[in-house]
Amino acid sequence: MTDPETNIEDMLLLERKHWVNGPPHELFKRMRSECPVHWTSKVTEFPAAAGFWSVTNADDVHAVSRDWETYSSEVGGVVAINEVFPIELARAMFIGMDPPKHDRIKALFQAGFTPKRIAAHEDEIRQIVIKVLDRLDGRESCDLVNDVAQPAVSRVIGSFMGIPEEDDAAWARLMNATLGASDPEFTQSPEELEGFIEKAVAEIFERCNKMIAERRENPNDDLTSVLVHAEVDGERLEEHEIVMGFFLLVAAGNDSTKATYTSGMRALLEDREQLQMVLDDPSLIPGMVEEALRMFPAFAHFRRTATKDTALNGKEIKEGEKVVMWYTSSNRDETRYEDPDRFDVLRNPEHQAFGAGGRHFCLGTALARLELKILFEETLARFPDIALDSKPRFVESAFLNQLKTLPVRLAP
Repeated sequence: MTDPETNIEDMLLLERKHWVNGPPHELFKRMRSECPVHWTSKVTEFPAAAGFWSVTNADDVHAVSRDWETYSSEVGGVVAINEVFPIELARAMFIGMDPPKHDRIKALFQAGFTPKRIAAHEDEIRQIVIKVLDRLDGRESCDLVNDVAQPAVSRVIGSFMGIPEEDDAAWARLMNATLGASDPEFTQSPEELEGFIEKAVAEIFERCNKMIAERRENPNDDLTSVLVHAEVDGERLEEHEIVMGFFLLVAAGNDSTKATYTSGMRALLEDREQLQMVLDDPSLIPGMVEEALRMFPAFAHFRRTATKDTALNGKEIKEGEKVVMWYTSSNRDETRYEDPDRFDVLRNPEHQAFGAGGRHFCLGTALARLELKILFEETLARFPDIALDSKPRFVESAFLNQLKTLPVRLAP
């Protein structure tokens, strides 16, 4: 919670106290109203980290997203605190590149993620979800995060990447640990965080290098083979570029759908009227998916770095300064949405959960939408009497916007 008497200009947005129970929506609401482009001067837990600008309304996030020449993904990293994760690894992912290299690398995967290609996998994805739900037969309760969402999304992205099913849990553990490393469950201090990430990255490289060697010898049609044998300007990708390309796809595939599905289910279970509307008319689910994406974007922010002195919404931004786009705020912008904090299965909104356009618009939008549709359809059809069992817990993170647990009763 934030003190309403505190000057908004003095707020230190990344302090842990603001993120214990998910994003600080009341603080973001104040920022949109009082200081939509907001300067945070320091990060309490990371004294060496530079301050940053927060962009909190939809129009400004849209403007930053589309101007890669002014707001670079490559110069300084893609998260607010880049002082822990090595910058050379961030730049090896196409999410951490600028054109023209970004466009060439991303194009390698574009053909595999077209809506038509993704739609061809619908039956396979549905069978994965059904198989996961089958494991709940005879149980009175479960945790939707760890018993349903995690195994389902891990197997879906694993099938695209060529990961053996028996390795799904190991890769999920690595993704959760790396992206959610600031959570007290994993680390308690900046020094511990740095060592923890180094250890996780080392394991990622070890596991991935084994798969790379196998694909060099025996290529197939999975996305790992695409990375291994891709050529950009006549040159193969370097080893760390292959590993980090793999990491990016597996991380996004694990976290994005899991986060929005579980938070969307929580919203339904907290509003039985909305739940009943969807149970009575499952054709509402595709529109409900868009509302879940709006209210619960999987990633709270991404960051750019100013390449020159510029101005945004009346604020003077200097070359080299961090510019952080808060999707958890822009997706609740009062100028775009009526009653933006209310989950409305009839809203079917446009949103910025996949970015706000421009070069870095999410590659996996079609896959995420299809997975979410199937997860909601199959869960609600199987368990129409599902209800909350106890209070969910959030990942304590200013980057990952997701639940750590969602305990439910499956039947009355």
